[in-house]
Amino acid sequence: MKFMAMCSSGLGSSFMVQMNMEKALKSIGVTDVEVDHADLGSASPSDADMFFVGRDLENSVSAFPNVKILNSIIDQNELVEKVTEACDEFGIAHN
Repeated sequence: MKFMAMCSSGLGSSFMVQMNMEKALKSIGVTDVEVDHADLGSASPSDADMFFVGRDLENSVSAFPNVKILNSIIDQNELVEKVTEACDEFGIAHN
């Protein structure tokens, strides 16, 4: 299972979301999900099982089947909620 954070450039914000997703997964007791980050232009729908993007990219990810839209990429509580939702959708056990 793989989750990926995406931003327009694939540098700062997606890497920050990746690190925060790793913290979120750890906080809910999930260890078997790989997390990565990329820029929107180089990522493809087959690169991950679930993609996480900021609201500013919502209209740019229609080709990606499984996307969680983040209202705030710095809100850790929202990220834990969205990561938990993604785990539930894939049947991944968590705390």
